[in-house]
This record gives sequence, C-alpha cells and structure tokens, in this order.
Amino acid sequence: MGEEDVAEVVARLVEAEAVDDERFAHRYAEDKRELRSWGPDRIAEALRTRGVAEPHVSAALAAEDTEGVIARAVSVLRAAGVQVADERGRARALSLLARRGYPLEIAYDAVRATERGSRAA
Repeated sequence: MGEEDVAEVVARLVEAEAVDDERFAHRYAEDKRELRSWGPDRIAEALRTRGVAEPHVSAALAAEDTEGVIARAVSVLRAAGVQVADERGRARALSLLARRGYPLEIAYDAVRATERGSRAA
C-alpha cells in the first residue's frame, strides 16, 4: 500500500467521521480525568504527543472548569491519604499533584482546601 492509498483511506475515514480528532481529544480527556485522575497539564501533553492539534487540546481541557479541577485534585489527595497538617505533608501533596499533571496554582488551591477540610473535621 503506497502513500497515496493511505492518504485516500484516511480521507475516506475523516469524511465518514470515523476519524475525528476533536471527539478523540474530548473522550481521551474524560477518560484520563475519571479513570486516572490526571490533571490538565498531563492530559494536554499526552494529547499533543498523539498528534492532536492545539485547538482540539484546548477545547478538551476547557470542558472542565477550574473548580472541577480543584475538586478532582482534592479527591486525589484524599484517596492517597496525604496528610497536609505540616510542611512535609503539604510538600508531598504538591509533589503528588504535580506528578499527576496539575498546574502548581491548582495544586496549591487543592492543598489549602484539603487543609481546611481537615481542620473542619
């Protein structure tokens, strides 16, 4: 199969809406949020690595607002049992969220929210 044949097959798949980068980006982002608790930075990097165009990456990330991202980050910390009562615990929490792909500002907000929730309990 030559390059022309491949291009023709791809064109037919796109025309039939069997290949849709925008839909793929949204589904991929949803799956990684729900199943792996990935943050937006890690999702974006994975999509870019897979060759998804930037407008589709941005649209997939925009599907979740900042409050939703913070709430998910708080859930990650709770599920991991990270204690944020001292500086060491807060550093561990920030490190965990950074590895999952949460932006630093979101990670700080999640740690603060977790700390407030711990004090209230």
